[in-house]
Amino acid sequence: MRIIVLFLFLPLLFSCQSNNSYQTGTQNVPLYLDQQFISPTSSFTLETEDEIFMLDDEMIYMVEHSINTTKNVEKKATKLLKQIFSKDNIALSYASNANLTARETFHSQEANCMSLTIMAYALAKRANLSVNFQQVDVPEYWIRNGQFSLLTGHVNLLVDTNSALNNRIIYGRDKIQIDFDPYAVKQNFARRVITKNRVVAMFYNNKGGQAVVQHKYDVAYQYFKAATLKDKTFSPAWGNLAVLYRLNGNISEAEQAYRYAIYINHNNLTSLTNLALLLRSQQKYKEAKKIESTLIQKRIENPYYHALLADEAYYKGNYSQALKHYKKALRLNNKIHEIYFGIAKVYYEMDRLDDAESAMKKALSLNKAKSIEHQYIAKLNFLQAESVH
Repeated sequence: MRIIVLFLFLPLLFSCQSNNSYQTGTQNVPLYLDQQFISPTSSFTLETEDEIFMLDDEMIYMVEHSINTTKNVEKKATKLLKQIFSKDNIALSYASNANLTARETFHSQEANCMSLTIMAYALAKRANLSVNFQQVDVPEYWIRNGQFSLLTGHVNLLVDTNSALNNRIIYGRDKIQIDFDPYAVKQNFARRVITKNRVVAMFYNNKGGQAVVQHKYDVAYQYFKAATLKDKTFSPAWGNLAVLYRLNGNISEAEQAYRYAIYINHNNLTSLTNLALLLRSQQKYKEAKKIESTLIQKRIENPYYHALLADEAYYKGNYSQALKHYKKALRLNNKIHEIYFGIAKVYYEMDRLDDAESAMKKALSLNKAKSIEHQYIAKLNFLQAESVH
């Protein structure tokens, strides 16, 4: 489940001295730097909103012959769920980097939560179902990709019906949630309906984040700009635009974009973190410390934050420090499979193979996703073979 927010990793220095919260005042809208970022080659085309949600003939045929065979709303919703998740039909599998349009998702049979939600929305609208996009406020959770950590978020689809069905949905009055992640559905996370414009902005933002990781900065700029134009209040896109500006040496414009992202959403902790790093690089330590104090107060009880610090230490080869942070994360929540997987990686690098195998078994027992299960089994088999030799 991923809504990409780029987290630039430089040394993280925190101060716990101040209890003051950090907020910015009124901010001007950041500048677009069209002259800085040359338009990509003719092979690049920014997807329009219509293209993102468009159905092709095969998809329309499926709706008309497999879903619209009844006028009962409840039965339609049930058939839609079966079409999406049944092995005999679309049979989608999860892929975190599959930022795809509805058509691409349908034919690739892979999706992340964003792509699934887009495709399910398009199919549901064709079936004349009443649907809304919904954002789920999961805890801050990061995935490393090279020099970046990507902050994940979660979206799903809310269908108005008269019943609920299986572990991919939540029981409630006349509502079904179509979701890849049964864990997210079952938890009591805050949820809110979001607009179609916000979802399109999220789609562009994810595509831009992928382009940054691939160092395709001109492409990334087009996507981030499109995201901010589609939804001017989508704070993560402004924060990512700031990351892009900083990577390309536009420091003052990056600072302005960070501050605007924070002005839109004072709880955009990633932009606050990146702004603090930028201020430190300019030796503006007083303001940086004030921001860092706010951040540590907000994150100190989040196990994923300590896992982030562990991941950063692991990336730098500081395995004892990584293990310390992972164990802190476990004290806060010992039911997160990714933390045990991280511990297994650390133990492997420390040549503690028995401990690595034990942590890997724990990760496997806690994980509920089939795609990740296969990866964990392969890694566990490798560790067991290493132990034998």
